[in-house]
Amino acid sequence: MRDVLLWSHDVRLPAEPVSASGAREFVSTHLRAHGLAYLVDDVRLVASELTTNAVLHAGTPVRVTIRAADRSVLLSVEDDDPSAPVMGGPGVLATSGRGLSIVDQLSKSWGSTPGVDGAKSVWASFATRETATGT
Repeated sequence: MRDVLLWSHDVRLPAEPVSASGAREFVSTHLRAHGLAYLVDDVRLVASELTTNAVLHAGTPVRVTIRAADRSVLLSVEDDDPSAPVMGGPGVLATSGRGLSIVDQLSKSWGSTPGVDGAKSVWASFATRETATGT
């Protein structure tokens, strides 16, 4: 049986570093509006990491989507680069390369799905404490 979609929101952001901030604000606003404030910290950080990766590596505008089903919230960041993300193994003194490790630690699951016309979507799911409302 498939989960029932309760709500969904998306936003397009430019291929600029400031888009990570826009993604954080976008997910925070919608999670709070739907009574899921307890997920804000983790989802904000994951949204920031996935958006930053897309801007740095794909260099294309992104579409950030957040949606809720019966027992989970799904965050996805779509860009126009077909290359799948690769979890890095940065050195101790490296100042970058830990983003997907953070995503892996904070989310229930994550992955990448090929899209149409060379696009891809990198997604992460988060468990909810109870059924999210469709408000």
